[in-house]
Amino acid sequence: MQSGLGWREHFVAPASTLAKLAPGATPLTHHLGVLGGTGFTAYVGLLDIGRPRAGETVFVSGAAGAVGSIAGQIAKIEDCRVIGSAGSDEKVEWLAGDLGFDAAFNYKTVPSAEALAEAAPDGIDIYFDNVGYDHLEAAITHMNDFGRIAACGSISGYNSVDPAHPRPGPNNLAFLVRKRLTMRGFIVSDHGERRADFRTDMERWLAEGVVRSRETVLEGIEQAPAAFLGLFNGTNTGKMLVRLAPEE
Repeated sequence: MQSGLGWREHFVAPASTLAKLAPGATPLTHHLGVLGGTGFTAYVGLLDIGRPRAGETVFVSGAAGAVGSIAGQIAKIEDCRVIGSAGSDEKVEWLAGDLGFDAAFNYKTVPSAEALAEAAPDGIDIYFDNVGYDHLEAAITHMNDFGRIAACGSISGYNSVDPAHPRPGPNNLAFLVRKRLTMRGFIVSDHGERRADFRTDMERWLAEGVVRSRETVLEGIEQAPAAFLGLFNGTNTGKMLVRLAPEE
């Protein structure tokens, strides 16, 4: 179940706050991922903030996660060249193989700036940022003039807990001016008017097989803390889910 009521097996809520799902062939878990908030975030961030044009180069960080994997696939639908970063060789293979990314690299073994110099010799037009910090700095370095940055998240710094020694940000922000870049943060809940378009497009893409969804599922609500922490450790590929234990 998905709600704003925290980790729990049951809850009571007004009917007006819930959406009834029509029966169909779509797995119910898709409504928590590719057809839910994560897919919607990828849709709005890539299409509305990034504004891709055919032939452009798109870099997606954290590309094997729930949002990044969908954003990269939408970029391919828009006839863009897509580069993704991920935290393991297995995830890199998934991006370049099953999802059809044009290039992918393991940021734990190759510095992002070095990888982008090789994968994007002609520069980057759109950066979909899920990671921040070193990835953001590397992307800015390789952005083309008038490039667009969709700032979705900065997960690599969420656990920086020492206020006396905060993690440094990009040291090349002067390029924002020199290259006339646009960098915009966004929260998908501000874009409710796009939800109907998203559902129509995503349901069609899933039916056509041009978007694929992958899930990492842990069993039992007691696994919720491990699932949450796993997002920061990169243990998930695609959407991280917890399946509630069946009632006896």
